[in-house]
Amino acid sequence: MRKPVPRGRRAEYAQHTRQAIVEAARALFIEKGYFGTKVEEIAQSARVAPATVYAVGGGKNGLLRTLIESGTGAEEVPVILARIEESTDPADLIRFIVRATREMFEKWADLMRQVAAAAPQEPTVRETQRIAHASMRHGLALTARRLATLDALRDDVDVEAATDLLWLHLCNAAYFIRTDDLGWSLDRSEAWLNEALPPALLRRP
Repeated sequence: MRKPVPRGRRAEYAQHTRQAIVEAARALFIEKGYFGTKVEEIAQSARVAPATVYAVGGGKNGLLRTLIESGTGAEEVPVILARIEESTDPADLIRFIVRATREMFEKWADLMRQVAAAAPQEPTVRETQRIAHASMRHGLALTARRLATLDALRDDVDVEAATDLLWLHLCNAAYFIRTDDLGWSLDRSEAWLNEALPPALLRRP
């Protein structure tokens, strides 16, 4: 008679299974797009049954949401937010948020490009996209409020307008325009942002 698997080992196996499914989904979403990926392909890549993909991951929609929430809840996010709140130099804060958004874009661009492509046709994907947008906008709003606290914003730019300006320059769609449409490297994009954002946001010394 087979011995039962100890509870700790069962939990570890379940975690490994879930991670394999999530990683397989991410790779296939990037390669084939959200609509081009089939649950059966995720299951084959993760070496599980299709029913397990639904039970553990919630199907394609659940997996996409899990992937996006893993980004919005990543360990570096609280570090970024703390750095914003602790900043005392407006110009340094802008350089920091430009670098932070660049690094997040580098990490998530391939997946977010597929999310942006699928969102207009699929309400559940649009909701997942809103989660990502809300998380990023929260960080940009925090940046705008910190600049206001430091009395660094231009007289004609309030916190709401500053948040909008930061979003206009730093959201994924803006990065896609610079990298995909204009063919800019991320180095060129970062250099341009560091030149364009200070005069758009900050009062003159």
